[in-house]
Amino acid sequence: MATADNIAAAVPNAALAARLQQVVQNINALSMRQKIAGAAALALAVALIVGALMWNRQPDYGVLFSNLDERDGGQVIAALQQQNVPYRMSPNGLSILVPQEQVHELRLRLAAAGLPRGGLVGFELMDTQKLGVSQFNEQVNYQRALEGELSRTIQSIAAVAAARVHLAMPKQTAFLRDDQKPTASVMVTLRPGRVLDANQVAGIVHLVSSSVPRMVESGVNIIDQNGELLTTKNDPLRQTGLDATQLEYVKEVEAGFIRRIENILQPMVGKNNFRAQVAADVDFNQVEQTAETFKPNPSPDQAIRSQQTTEETNRQPGPQGVPGALSNQPPVPATAPITTPPVGPNQAGAAQTGTTSRSAVLNYEVDRTIQHVKQSLGQLKRLSVAVVVNHRTETLPNGQTQTVPLTDEEVARINNLVREAVGYNPARGDTINVASSPFAGIGPEPAVPLWKDPEMIELGKEGFKYLLVALAVLFAYFAIIRPLMRTVMPPPPEPEVAEAGEPGEPGFEGEEDVEVTLSGAAQANTYEAKLARARELAKEDPKMVANLIREWMGLNEEGRKS
Repeated sequence: MATADNIAAAVPNAALAARLQQVVQNINALSMRQKIAGAAALALAVALIVGALMWNRQPDYGVLFSNLDERDGGQVIAALQQQNVPYRMSPNGLSILVPQEQVHELRLRLAAAGLPRGGLVGFELMDTQKLGVSQFNEQVNYQRALEGELSRTIQSIAAVAAARVHLAMPKQTAFLRDDQKPTASVMVTLRPGRVLDANQVAGIVHLVSSSVPRMVESGVNIIDQNGELLTTKNDPLRQTGLDATQLEYVKEVEAGFIRRIENILQPMVGKNNFRAQVAADVDFNQVEQTAETFKPNPSPDQAIRSQQTTEETNRQPGPQGVPGALSNQPPVPATAPITTPPVGPNQAGAAQTGTTSRSAVLNYEVDRTIQHVKQSLGQLKRLSVAVVVNHRTETLPNGQTQTVPLTDEEVARINNLVREAVGYNPARGDTINVASSPFAGIGPEPAVPLWKDPEMIELGKEGFKYLLVALAVLFAYFAIIRPLMRTVMPPPPEPEVAEAGEPGEPGFEGEEDVEVTLSGAAQANTYEAKLARARELAKEDPKMVANLIREWMGLNEEGRKS
């Protein structure tokens, strides 16, 4: 049984060996010129395929340097060209790319050559001073070096991408009247999305003023790439009483009220179904007031401090004598009466007169009130709130949706909630307005054409590369490899059609190439088919079977082992 299997398997092997032997004979039959041409064509095809594959495989590039100055960028590219290093620029033109495996080595090489210099020169400028240079040139070089060092130091701040420092250093004079202090102007280029706060600006001002002799902080001005003044000591807004921090405080107050409204309305109407805006009138006036008040007199609860009463009476005698001419005569000498007693001055029959005066002084306790009031900054004077709510969406019985406005009760309920959320105070003049209105839908963005879509452009480039590789492979196969293979390996002859007979009857083309056609029933039973085929071969050509067995046993034609 094993012998039959080996015989059946040896037939294709023998056919393949005969095929290869024929190929070798065809190659040997070629002339030397044909062999050289065939080898060259085969080498050309291999080179074409390998070249297409290598061209399609781009090396991985890494960033060598980015955000370089134009002068430094040109020097770095010149150095790469001298070293025969491939490079390319990034699409935005801000970075130099080199093969990834050479990035670190090239950085060390360029650093040894002093590249990049950062577009600035520092105190290394003083290393190239020549003997006999004038004092003016020496002063100019020192000023350039100081400006470069300050610029490098400022660039080390995380938010600063680039910096330039300009120093104005007047000559010192012996006259105090003509003495001028040095000044500095600093321009900083900030990184995208970064800002310098007040502390950082103050730090830069202090750094520059401390690095230059006799410079005061008021002589340092800083601007950004947009031309906005960052130092606020000479800010016109400051001079008019406006302060950026006050405006920022107002924004924070308004944002706080908006967050309150959002927190209370979001569970009711949804996140994107309302909009709220708050306008806060904040008083930043600092007022100090001292008041002294007195209560009106009299007051029932007012205490008496002191009381004084004075009464005076003044009596004077009335006119005396007999009216007439004799009363104007001087009196005669008086004589003592003898028989009649004298009459007193008040008893002459005339009445006496007088005046009486009375005064009273009443002192109360002084009622005085002194009040000193200092109002705090940032008092809220008035609040205006506007809230708009989207219409409510309802689902109809047929499955469609429609929007309906809010009812008056719902609007009133939202209004009351907003009042409580913001701390509505009618005495302060606060106003709140709540409205229901449909929101306009966001329209679809215009579709970008395929030939303008960046992703499609990149995909097209990649597909074009692979298409070129496929074309190169096909060209090499059909134009070079296939004709060469047809020359050295002609196709096998067509098998002759067996005579008509029973299905599965084998047909033979010779002793070497034996082609057996089996029926479907015979193909189903593999072992039986192989055994039947071996028996038929033994009956038809016993000599070939004997030679095959002899080869397996290692015997030669004389029956001995070779």
